[in-house]
Amino acid sequence: MAEWNHLPKDLMELISKRLDTSTDLLRFRSVCNSWRSSIPPEPPCLSSNTFKILPSDGISHTSFGFSLFKRTVFLVGLPNSLNQTDTQGWLIKIEEDVPGKKHLFDPLSRCRSTSLPNNLPRVLDLMNLRIRELGHEYVLHHVNYKPNSSRFTDSGNLYMEKVVMTWLNSKTEFVLLTIHASGKLAIFKSGDKRWTIINEMASPFDDVIVYKGRFYAVDNMGWTVVVAMDTNLGLVGSPIFGGDKKYLVESKGDLLLVDMYLSIDSDEGFSISYVLQDIVRYMGERTVWFKIFKLNEEGKCWIEVNDLEDRVLFLGDDLTFSASASELSGCKGNCIFFNDDFFYSRGEGDDGSSFGRDIGVFELESGCMGPLRNFPDYSKMFWPPPDWVASTSLEVQNQNQLEDLSIAK
Repeated sequence: MAEWNHLPKDLMELISKRLDTSTDLLRFRSVCNSWRSSIPPEPPCLSSNTFKILPSDGISHTSFGFSLFKRTVFLVGLPNSLNQTDTQGWLIKIEEDVPGKKHLFDPLSRCRSTSLPNNLPRVLDLMNLRIRELGHEYVLHHVNYKPNSSRFTDSGNLYMEKVVMTWLNSKTEFVLLTIHASGKLAIFKSGDKRWTIINEMASPFDDVIVYKGRFYAVDNMGWTVVVAMDTNLGLVGSPIFGGDKKYLVESKGDLLLVDMYLSIDSDEGFSISYVLQDIVRYMGERTVWFKIFKLNEEGKCWIEVNDLEDRVLFLGDDLTFSASASELSGCKGNCIFFNDDFFYSRGEGDDGSSFGRDIGVFELESGCMGPLRNFPDYSKMFWPPPDWVASTSLEVQNQNQLEDLSIAK
């Protein structure tokens, strides 16, 4: 039997073409020198997380244009072959604004931390870690975006609506879909001079997603449509009434609709003397329940799902994704993690753990719901980083800024 490092080059190329993500390709090339030399890295136009300046005409009157950035959510864990006492996975979201400069974000929000714990390495060694890409999102920065800003969040420089993208023609051209401030859909094709607003639906849209290579969108009444490249809308799901905000999530190849129920809630002792920016702390829309539905594509209807079994859903500001509880190592299945304005905390702790809005947790079986801080076993997935990250990663001296965070290649 041939040794792994002597596999035929044509076989190596076939394997590399079946890899799903750039992270898989990176790890594949990291196995040994012969594999690295047999398979070229991603072309620069694909490996870069930034794109050329895009026009804002059609969706914004306050910007001279946008830069499109990609952020990727990773699940970091120890290889199964290593002896380990802490099997908890660690969720991170990383944006690369220029090659080699990466920023660490809260996995479910637009918030970026400006400080890192001293024991967190600035280089992650892929050979000593198990890293899986769980999802990615695209965000539009106004051209005046300053990546080195010291602010907690760069939301003031963001187009504050979810953006999804699909590639055309072997990833040389792309199409973007977003929700306009009016609630209508807006589409942009690479090479166009302006965005096109789609005016067919009267109700405002809640969410958009790429599913099986096509754009899907759901409005706040639950009407779900597939969006063609010529902007035509095709109905794929009948309305779902009852909830206040709809999310679309892909899970195990199925398209799910998550219906979030909200209730106006307030803290006792609220005083009109508090400044407006603190109102969210005392009065806001509190998430009180969820219902989940699975798309029946043939019947063009939604079927309610009462048990996610091993699956875990994540509902973020700019992306949704799912994972198996067995992959998360320490998290029970049949639950939802979501952002919630009501679960609010001020400032940032010494370990960078408090970004502002807290993450909420909903367990379907028990109906239990609360902030992440009430679920200590779950909170380990988010922050602070587990101790084993430092013990298995490369040490890089004299690199103390977040912008120097990188993945060893």
